[in-house]
Amino acid sequence: MSSGWREAGLRYHTLNWFLRQTFGCRVAKVSVDAGFTCPNVDGTAGMGGCVFCNILSFSPSRRLTGGSITEQIDAAVARLRRPRGPQKFLAYFQPATNTYAPLERLKTVYAEAADHPDIVGLVIGTRPDCAPDETLDLLADFSRRTWVLIEYGLQTIHARSLEWLRRGHTFESFLDAVARTHARGLAFGVHLILGIPGETRNDMLATAKAIAAVNAHSIKIHNLYAVHDTPLADLVRRGEVRLLDLDECAALVVDFLEVTPPECVVDRLGGTAPPSYLVGPAWCQDKSALRVAVEAELIRRDSWQGKMLSAATVFDAEPATASPSGGYDSSPFSTGDVERKVTMDCEAGQMAAGSEGKGRHTGCKALGREESPGSVGQGGG
Repeated sequence: MSSGWREAGLRYHTLNWFLRQTFGCRVAKVSVDAGFTCPNVDGTAGMGGCVFCNILSFSPSRRLTGGSITEQIDAAVARLRRPRGPQKFLAYFQPATNTYAPLERLKTVYAEAADHPDIVGLVIGTRPDCAPDETLDLLADFSRRTWVLIEYGLQTIHARSLEWLRRGHTFESFLDAVARTHARGLAFGVHLILGIPGETRNDMLATAKAIAAVNAHSIKIHNLYAVHDTPLADLVRRGEVRLLDLDECAALVVDFLEVTPPECVVDRLGGTAPPSYLVGPAWCQDKSALRVAVEAELIRRDSWQGKMLSAATVFDAEPATASPSGGYDSSPFSTGDVERKVTMDCEAGQMAAGSEGKGRHTGCKALGREESPGSVGQGGG
């Protein structure tokens, strides 16, 4: 199935193609809000959230008036169901960190969604530092009765960038979560951001190659964009952060796709926010603009997803050191010593990353999804 999209005349493994192959019809995600918070907001990992985060800007379910999980799904399905529209739906636990609650609470809300007659799977948005074994065990149990995909908000492999973003987690915590997720046969996706201040093209390619090495089911690529009531918006208004223009972003997305394994589903190429929230860049209000630009750049290069990926990817990732001040220094990264080497034996599916986070892909079946309107936020978890 991983190479069929090329035979269909596509240049990357689109979500829509995968949906048709997997479910035989259109499938949409419906955003549901279980009322969870985030450890980066409540003081466990940090206070105030990520530099880009205004949860109302990227989560339609949190912008709407509450209701039970069942009521939220009923309302979303009623909005989306139409002639030639989606016939099946996935419950997307989107806002905040959707594994950050007591186990019995998680079991209750996941079960309510899974039991809905219109739902054929669960998508769980979370952080890599919020995937304890007991929660992964619970999700493995659900995966035996329905489709399950965990979405980890990583954003970048570089320590300095994670600090600048105020993520409150590390790349090492991501690798640890991935190893334990693979060990349970669970599929996972990864959220990533292009255009983080100070990151060079090589820095972003190092992130792309790291994700190629961990055998992710899917990726969501986001351009860094600013919404009101965030530290990032203030930095953009003061001229201290420059956001990518459309052509820059398209070129970087194609660079990313060229080193992405062909079996990896491309869930998203970029993100945006409702007009009332968006500060910039203005071009990302046009949801088709980036897709058209990416496809044009692929044609110009005569390229496709995975074209630059060798049978075995071996590379040096060079995360920059953390900013001593912990502030929003947007100066370019200095070249540092190699801190990590990630290797991927594509035949064996064996991931190794330093002394921790070893895991083997167990052949979990991939899951395709289609975004419902409004589910366009950056980050994840």
